[in-house]
Amino acid sequence: MALAFLLDENQRGLLWRYLRLHNAKKLLPLDAVSVGDAPDLPLGSDDPTLLLWAEREKRILISADRATLASHLDAHLKNGHTSPGIFLVRAVPLTEIVEFLVLAAYASEPAEWHNRITFIP
Repeated sequence: MALAFLLDENQRGLLWRYLRLHNAKKLLPLDAVSVGDAPDLPLGSDDPTLLLWAEREKRILISADRATLASHLDAHLKNGHTSPGIFLVRAVPLTEIVEFLVLAAYASEPAEWHNRITFIP
């Protein structure tokens, strides 16, 4: 089963557009939603809310938030929760990020990312 993703609010711009362009090709589409798409995950949701939603929906969170996500994930795990994982993006070409997501989605298992933060690429 391919992985599913949740784009943090800070990724709603260019990365979101690149994902939509990729999916329009209908070749190895990516299952991605963004903060603000679901009624129960509005724009402005804080990190603990994102982690709970991603856990419930079994979606790996994609973010650029290096400042606070690690500490929020630590608290989330200490409170008995789990995480499908977090992918932190770096300043690399968006095509490389999409390629990484395709590889992760179709050539890995969810357990490989469970409770981890991974930098892309």
